[in-house]
Amino acid sequence: MVELLAPARDKRSLMAAINNKADSIYVGVEGYNMRANVANIAVDEIKDYVDICHDHDVKLYVCTNTIVDDMGVELFKSQLPKLESFNVDALIISDMGLINIANKSSIPLHLSIQANTTNTEALKLYKDLGISRAVLSRELSLQQIKEIKKNSPIEIETFIHGAMCVAISGRCFLSSYFYDRNANCGECLQPCRQEWKLSSTEDKELILTQPENNSIEHSRLLSPRDMCMIEHVDDLIDAGIDAFKIEGRARAADYVATVTHTYHEAIKLYEEELWNEKSQQLLPGWMEELSSVFNRGFDTGFYYRVPKKMSFDNKATYKKIDIGQVTNYYKKVGVAEIKLWSKLSVGDEIIIQGNKTGSVNESVKSMQVDGENIKTIDSGLVGIKVDNLVRENDHVYLKKDIKED
Repeated sequence: MVELLAPARDKRSLMAAINNKADSIYVGVEGYNMRANVANIAVDEIKDYVDICHDHDVKLYVCTNTIVDDMGVELFKSQLPKLESFNVDALIISDMGLINIANKSSIPLHLSIQANTTNTEALKLYKDLGISRAVLSRELSLQQIKEIKKNSPIEIETFIHGAMCVAISGRCFLSSYFYDRNANCGECLQPCRQEWKLSSTEDKELILTQPENNSIEHSRLLSPRDMCMIEHVDDLIDAGIDAFKIEGRARAADYVATVTHTYHEAIKLYEEELWNEKSQQLLPGWMEELSSVFNRGFDTGFYYRVPKKMSFDNKATYKKIDIGQVTNYYKKVGVAEIKLWSKLSVGDEIIIQGNKTGSVNESVKSMQVDGENIKTIDSGLVGIKVDNLVRENDHVYLKKDIKED
C-alpha cells in the first residue's frame, strides 16, 4: 500500500490532513525549515504534534533539511535528544553533517529532495549512512524512477502534487541575489513567481505579461506550473513508489484538506481494483476539486517529459473571506453559534477552520436568530445547522467564487 504524505504548517493544517486520511504528515521545525517565513514550529511544540498524530494512527516527520553552518550543527546536537524523546517517526534531512549526527539516534532518517538523488548507487551509499527512505529528484522521469526502484536498497518517495521550483531540486539562488535572503535556509521570497522580461544585448526586449484577451498563460517566465499527478496515480503506484508526497507547507488548511482528500480517494480507488472501471468517471470531479484551491495551473512535471509551460498566477476558483468566529457548538442538535462581522445568507458556502477541527466545508441551509428563521444577516450572533463537528473559537470564512468579482 502506498503511503500518502501531507504537509502541515500549523495545527489547523495538521487536523485537515488527519481528517482527510493522510497516512503521514511532515512539518517544519524552527531553525531547519525550508518554509521559514510562514511555517515555524518550535521544537518543544513538536511533542504535541506527534501526540495528536499518533492518537490518530498517523506518522509525523520533521524537516531538518536546510543548509546549516557550524552554529546550526551545534543547535541540532542540542535539539536532537528532544526530538528523539518525542518519538517523531522520521527526520527529513539532507546535510551530511546532520546525517552523521542523526544516525546515532533511534529516529529513522529520510533523505530530502534537497540532496537531488538521481541514481541507485547514491541510494546504496545513503543506506550505509543510515538513510531508510529517499525523496527522489523531481527532475527524474517515471521510467528512470522505475529503474531506480528495481535496485533500490531503501524506500523511495516522490512529489505528486504542488509547486515546482525553477531551480534543480529547489536549490535556488535568486532570492539570495536579489534580496539577500537564502532560499536554501528557508527564506525564499520567490522572485521567480513575478513577471519578467527578457532583454538582449542589443536592447531588444521580450516582455511576457498579461495579454489583452486576459489569458495569462505566458506571464511568468521563470515560474513552472504546479505539479498534478491525479490522472496518473495508477502509473505511479505501478512504478513501485513507496510514498506520495504533497507539496505545500506554506499552504492553508483548506488546501491541505482538499488535496489530501482527493489523492486519498484516487489511491483508494486503485487499491479496490476499480481504477480502470471508474477513474475516467471520477477524474473531472477530482480535477475540479484540485483546481478550486490555490494553484498556478497544472503540469505533470518531469514524469513524462520536460515541462515547457510557464505558470499562471493563482488559478483557484474560490477565495476565502474572513466573516466570523464560532462562539458555541450545540452537539445534540448540530448547530453552531457564530459571531459574524460580515454578511451571510442562506445558500452561501462557508469554510470553518480550527486547531482541532482542521478545515471543513459547510453549505448554509438554514439560519436562526432568537429562534426565528432568517434568510440573511449583516452581522451579529446567528445559529447555523452544520453537518460537521466544530468548536468554539473556530474561524469562519465565506467561500466566494472568484468569477463573481
